[in-house]
Amino acid sequence: MSGERVQLAAIVLTKNVSGHIGPCIETLRFCDRIVVSDSYSDDDTVARARASGAEVTQRVFDNFAGQRNAAMAAVDAEWIFFVDADERIPEALATEVRSVLERGENGWWVPRHNFIAGRQVRHGGFYPDYQLRLMRRAHARYDPARPVHEVVLLDGDSAYLQEPMIHYNYDDWGQFHAKQRRYAALEARILRERGVKPWPHKFVTMPAREFRRRYLTLDGWRDGWTGLKLASLLAFYYGFMPHWYLARPPRSA
Repeated sequence: MSGERVQLAAIVLTKNVSGHIGPCIETLRFCDRIVVSDSYSDDDTVARARASGAEVTQRVFDNFAGQRNAAMAAVDAEWIFFVDADERIPEALATEVRSVLERGENGWWVPRHNFIAGRQVRHGGFYPDYQLRLMRRAHARYDPARPVHEVVLLDGDSAYLQEPMIHYNYDDWGQFHAKQRRYAALEARILRERGVKPWPHKFVTMPAREFRRRYLTLDGWRDGWTGLKLASLLAFYYGFMPHWYLARPPRSA
């Protein structure tokens, strides 16, 4: 089927996600084609993906927007459904996805239930957490100016699905901290390339703004201790750390 044009193709970006890739693929059987775009994993992610019946391509990672654009360009399908390896598509969502493909919209936003360290988080921006993941291939691309926390540039209208996907985004707090440090470093690199300066007042104002947004505006307080912990940590990683990295001299190649 790899050479045929299909109506709906699922694309999963991977890098060392051995424990997630099989269960993820099992929830994508409703798609006409399942493609894993791997960034040269050094565990058995690729073997597990192939054993589960997915097609596998490999590309050296540059950034998330670049990976998604390259994967989409390589898959001949009318519709692309991007799913992360740590996400699962319940049957109700699969049915809804198939039901909207003949409508006039060029993109669909999908809500997510987020689980962090085994607990579902319902507030603080973690639900409904809409993601633009279902798109007509000919009318969508990812903004190269946003290499992390990617943004879809969509030609035409979009709409919202009702059924949520399940996102096991952090298995434990150690994984959370490691990923947030990587995101903060990437964000600092973007700010540096844009000529942003690490003004001293931002070390206070940016964390305070992010904490207020997560904890008060987005009702993070409703998740109790977990909501307070997440608001505090994300204020540190989103507000403080990028400017801390920005203030340090860039490492030589």
